[in-house]
Amino acid sequence: MRVDGGSIPPERRGGRWRTIVIVVLGLSLLRAAHGSAQRAGEVAGSVVDSASGAGIAFAEVSLEGSALRVLTNDHGAFRLASAGSSPVTLHVRRLGFEPRTLIMSVERDHAPLAIRLVPSLAYLDAVEVRAERKKFTGRLAGYYGRLERSTQGQFITREDLEREHPTQLTDMLQRKPGIRVTRGRPGAQSIRMRGRDCRPLIWLDGAAMTWGEVDLDSFSPESLEGIELYLGASAPAGFQAARGQSECGTVLLWSRGTDTEPRQRGQMATPEELEALLSSLSVFPADQVETRAALDSAVGWTVTYPPALRASGTSGRVVAEFVVDTLGRVEESHFGIVSSTDPLFSAAVREGAGSARFSPAIRRGRRVRQLVRQPFDFHPAAHSP
Repeated sequence: MRVDGGSIPPERRGGRWRTIVIVVLGLSLLRAAHGSAQRAGEVAGSVVDSASGAGIAFAEVSLEGSALRVLTNDHGAFRLASAGSSPVTLHVRRLGFEPRTLIMSVERDHAPLAIRLVPSLAYLDAVEVRAERKKFTGRLAGYYGRLERSTQGQFITREDLEREHPTQLTDMLQRKPGIRVTRGRPGAQSIRMRGRDCRPLIWLDGAAMTWGEVDLDSFSPESLEGIELYLGASAPAGFQAARGQSECGTVLLWSRGTDTEPRQRGQMATPEELEALLSSLSVFPADQVETRAALDSAVGWTVTYPPALRASGTSGRVVAEFVVDTLGRVEESHFGIVSSTDPLFSAAVREGAGSARFSPAIRRGRRVRQLVRQPFDFHPAAHSP
């Protein structure tokens, strides 16, 4: 997708900066990032890209007549507390998008609000990232392989846990067919499978927990990479128990660790930092150069498909923004994410930034630094029948 347009900072856009869109909408019991309900007088919602529908990170939402100002989170969600009485006027802006002003009433029992911003900065053609069919390696190779094949058992993935944000692990487990929650000692909960009254065998990272009833709610959902559930004696080889205990079912828990988490590479550039570079004329947008920076197809951009998302067959999209220097390299200190369907995809794109090479931008006969917006589309491999 290519969107043509300027990226002139808002203070230099003149009349375009005050494009007024009057929307009379009610805002009600809208869930924020962790699902809490909206309270009276609050304004909450999300800011999304009109071209893709993805949430936009670091969009500024401010309330006219007050000092209230927030930035959207990685998913484009925001919440403004104590908005006051209706109507209220919101200003929404983000580098590379047309700003919007909305006038709205703050009432209860109405549909959630989604603010759509129109891109104004040119996009490069999307980089296609396709999952390769190759053998998984490392601590979680067996789990990822079984998840990718999905030939037996039931799976709860990291993506499922992050999407649902369960308070307790049993909240997720009891949604699966054949699983019911039981209460053990005070405050402890376990599960039973397929109508049986005996306790299933619980494994944590390949080690059997055989000392008695296991309180599954002692495990934080945020600490787990994945869960496998096997009703009856159907557990994979190596996870069977002696004396028929596997007849009661098996639960395999896989924890997160350094091998599942993105490597920390310092803070990413904010839109304000990139906008300051444009204002100083040390960096230029695509519409202010004669020859635009272009990805060198012979070198490309090396992106590794995240194993957890490859195994679950998850597709996704990331839009990154960054500065290409006069040698055609990505300035990693000026690298940011506009939108992403998953933080693991974002980390994979950023990890590969050092491998990318561009033909640098030309302005008035000399090489210059250019602000670039690059989409990445992730496509999982087709599963074998």
